[in-house]
Amino acid sequence: MATLEKAREIKVKADEEFAIEKAKLVKQEQLAIDTQYEKKLKGAQVSQKIAQSTLTNKSRLRLLHRREEHLQDLFSTCRSQLVSLSSSDKGSYLPFPFGMPPADFVPDAYAEFLVGILTQGFLYLMEPSVIVYSRKSDLSIVEEAASNAADKYNETSGRDIKVDVQSTLSDDMRALISGTGRITLDNTLDERLRLLEDRMLPEIRKDLFGANENRKFYT
Repeated sequence: MATLEKAREIKVKADEEFAIEKAKLVKQEQLAIDTQYEKKLKGAQVSQKIAQSTLTNKSRLRLLHRREEHLQDLFSTCRSQLVSLSSSDKGSYLPFPFGMPPADFVPDAYAEFLVGILTQGFLYLMEPSVIVYSRKSDLSIVEEAASNAADKYNETSGRDIKVDVQSTLSDDMRALISGTGRITLDNTLDERLRLLEDRMLPEIRKDLFGANENRKFYT
């Protein structure tokens, strides 16, 4: 009888220890499974964020590329119009990409433009004599424009100026002013457009595409 009681106690204790050890092993496995799941879940979330970021960056780059293409098309159109302007006859009309022509626009646009940039150049140099370089095809119109610009320069500054026009520029140039060999002023249509592209690019982008939320300062 005592032997059976002792055997029962040993069995009960063994069952308890087995249950405790089993519960411990199950808990350890659960923790291992939970840890592995959390690791895989975080990895999947990171992969998803990377994929979303990659798609966002690709979309942003495509948008920037399209915008740059649009800007280059705009500048190309402007250059084409400059060529049309410099080769236009009297009475011609040129479209304006940024809206209607100014109120003082005249049909003889190229001649008026030449008078304006030459007068501007004379006032910038303030020299007693200057050399104006033009294309061979523009020699006569530049000579007339230079004469008119000299008169306007005299009206504005009260000074006389001697102008020598030389047709030595290539056909893809417009007009260049040199002050007695000491100062050279590039006032060609190409250079003015290049400066416009460089200095007003932020404003042009804003007008075309709206304000950039990530940009705080404009130069």
